[in-house]
Amino acid sequence: MATVELRNVCKKFGTHQVISDVSLALEQGEFVVFVGPSGCGKSTLLRMIAGLEEISSGELRIGGQDVTDTLPADRGVAMVFQSYALYPHMSVFENMAFGLEQAKLKKDAIRERVMDAARMLQIDGLLDRKPKALSGGQRQRVAIGRAITRDPRVFLFDEPLSNLDAALRGETRVEIARLHARLHDTTMIYVTHDQVEAMTLADRIVVLNGGVVEQVGAPLDLYERPASQFVAGFIGSPRMNFLTGEIAARHGAATYGIRPEDLAIGDTGDWPGRVLLTEALGADTFVHVETDLAPAPLVARAPGRSTFRAGQPVGLTPDAGRIHLFDPAGRPVVTTERAQA
Repeated sequence: MATVELRNVCKKFGTHQVISDVSLALEQGEFVVFVGPSGCGKSTLLRMIAGLEEISSGELRIGGQDVTDTLPADRGVAMVFQSYALYPHMSVFENMAFGLEQAKLKKDAIRERVMDAARMLQIDGLLDRKPKALSGGQRQRVAIGRAITRDPRVFLFDEPLSNLDAALRGETRVEIARLHARLHDTTMIYVTHDQVEAMTLADRIVVLNGGVVEQVGAPLDLYERPASQFVAGFIGSPRMNFLTGEIAARHGAATYGIRPEDLAIGDTGDWPGRVLLTEALGADTFVHVETDLAPAPLVARAPGRSTFRAGQPVGLTPDAGRIHLFDPAGRPVVTTERAQA
């Protein structure tokens, strides 16, 4: 069993509490992604599961066993780091075999495990090379392969793609998704600040804010039904537009939210404004519009090849069925009906 359960887990550095009363239950074979802004505690939480940070209070169970005070090597976990953490003087084969040699496995068993992992990750032609002769994406595959050879119950990934360029991130993300499909009984926990990684890889996303779990759910559940204004603003790119004042009050709320993709833009609309900036991305165009409704520009998603230009008068029309309303504490406002936008 590769279930992971955190029960009221806390972490303090001196008097500073960085993780507050986190309770989570991860099922065997799940791919769970921890997301949140810098300093929210997601990497600290991952390191606590790995045993690289001590748990100040609470309990951690893996496969039903209490491993709160168990040494990292005895937890049945393998961690892939952002920095690859490869030995520069060793070949790819030696890097992938090192942990198995330390565990005193026989040479034939070591070679079999290394070759199986290398073929899975399509790096079997690189086994004689040193890390300096590899690209960033190849180095990360070696780091993942080294973790695979240990046959762990739980994989831990700490922002593994953040050092790669955009193209390599996309390719390696596909490799990690393929790896999860092949190792379907192995639980994977992945830390990232990249929304694309979270939305495309995760079975469930855990959103952290200030060491506290804001919401746990499937990617589209968080997108469609955010449990707080923080989650609504964090999940989705570009982020949700937020308005206060008369617009929100008309709906009985402190804050009114509408996503860029739910905000139509044209020559006329419910909310008049003027184009400040357009971001033409090919398939989509993001239009930043100045209005009298908010101090910050509102962002609307338009079809690719749209020809909006700076200074052009435009109108915005929100989809009344897709608005999000929040109270002063940032919690969703439940309404039985919505006024016209």
